[in-house]
Amino acid sequence: MKTLLELFLKGGPVMWPILVLSVVGLAILVWKAFEIRAGRKDPKGLVVVSTIITAEPMLGILGTVTGIMQTFGALNGADGVANPMSATAGIGEALITTAAGLIASLILLFPYNVIEEKVED
Repeated sequence: MKTLLELFLKGGPVMWPILVLSVVGLAILVWKAFEIRAGRKDPKGLVVVSTIITAEPMLGILGTVTGIMQTFGALNGADGVANPMSATAGIGEALITTAAGLIASLILLFPYNVIEEKVED
């Protein structure tokens, strides 16, 4: 099994915004959890997390599109000769970014719903 870093790097450039958004979303949720524990129920910041939850799968799909574009480029070949082996990198990028966008969104979704429910009480 590949290491997490190897998978991240094979996912291509779209993995970086997915990572950044995940860290920001998680930081906001931790902050909100501490606020709720302290008795404050301010919804400030939750709209950002909601937007991140929506954006991450879309970024995954963007990575899918760029990966498939890379695949078709490899299949066309610069010299007119198809290279099926180089096409696998693009397919791998497509699958990795799709999975990363979905997983990152799901990781934030469940705690977000719990925190939002507590803030609305």
